[in-house]
Amino acid sequence: MTADLDQALERLQAAGLYRRRRVQDRPQQPEALVDGRPMLSFCSNDYLGLANHPEVIAALQRGAEHWGVGSGAAHLVNGHSAAHHALEEELADFTRRPRALLFSTGYMANLGIISALTGRGDTLWQDRLNHASLLDGALLSRAALRRYPHADAAELGRLIGEQDTRMIATDGVFSMDGDLAPLPALALIARHAGAWLLVDDAHGLGVLGREGRGTLDHFGLDAEQVPILMGTLGKAFGTFGAFVAGSETLIETLIQRARSYIYTTATPPALAEATRTSLALARREDWRREHLQALIARFRAGANQLGLPLSESPTPIQPLIAGSSHQALAWAAELETRGILVGAIRPPTVPEGSARLRVCLSAAHTETMVDRLLDALGALRPETPNASP
Repeated sequence: MTADLDQALERLQAAGLYRRRRVQDRPQQPEALVDGRPMLSFCSNDYLGLANHPEVIAALQRGAEHWGVGSGAAHLVNGHSAAHHALEEELADFTRRPRALLFSTGYMANLGIISALTGRGDTLWQDRLNHASLLDGALLSRAALRRYPHADAAELGRLIGEQDTRMIATDGVFSMDGDLAPLPALALIARHAGAWLLVDDAHGLGVLGREGRGTLDHFGLDAEQVPILMGTLGKAFGTFGAFVAGSETLIETLIQRARSYIYTTATPPALAEATRTSLALARREDWRREHLQALIARFRAGANQLGLPLSESPTPIQPLIAGSSHQALAWAAELETRGILVGAIRPPTVPEGSARLRVCLSAAHTETMVDRLLDALGALRPETPNASP
């Protein structure tokens, strides 16, 4: 059996799909030390630069002094602390919804939502480029999974027709493309179909909308139009975990039925204290979003001047489409020789033939750092990014 695994690993390596971990030797920040080498990193989802913020660190330390390290049990046993409860109330206020419910990860949140609300005999529609956790939630639920062309609400409406549909699920910001789902149109389709609309806004919250309220606020959508909102805390908010926000009935249903909530240990209370601080910072410090938007505009203008194969994205996720996995790896390796770290994203994370560099910008970056990235991209050999994708 081990020989079979060895052969499978060799095939991955030959196809340019083998993945390797890197060892970080510094806190999360643009100026990284990776495998012992100083690198300027454009890989992180720490969009607002809060992961290493001194106030967030201090809140975590105070939380550990008060609560200790572990939560001890699941939320429904004795792991639900006053810190968790306060964070849920603050997340509900932030999202302007009656209730919020903490999950240990975004992956677990999506598994819990979909498997609790859909089941055998139901039909569930998802965008073809949805995150793996949404797709896996559908598989776990045993509902009939149907997938519509990426961001094509008109085609979804045609495909659904008068079919009985239980749920439509989509990313708010697509994690590998950086583009936005057509949420207003999806909300209308869901209303007409009498279906739940679930939006995973992991990459929109903190970045878009007033006070960072995300893609829904960006489009002016309320809780009636989008009844289920999932968000993560380990990206723009710089800590860890996830939450679901919605109605009183929705949250109580998830508490009773979401297996990935019921049967797992609660996150540490000290982490909840840290997140309360990072959430407050994200809400009040609009300059972080303003600076981030300025960096996005600067990068896109420079990339266009260089003729780089840039995808359409108004968010910190800026993909440069390579096509083949080997080409994406070659681009990433060339950047590394210049001290720049950018992730090479390959199938199955993205569809076959659409491997890419995934440039991630952060409010912790400076204009000088972005210019250094552009200089490195522009200095690559002609057969790398300036070639057609």
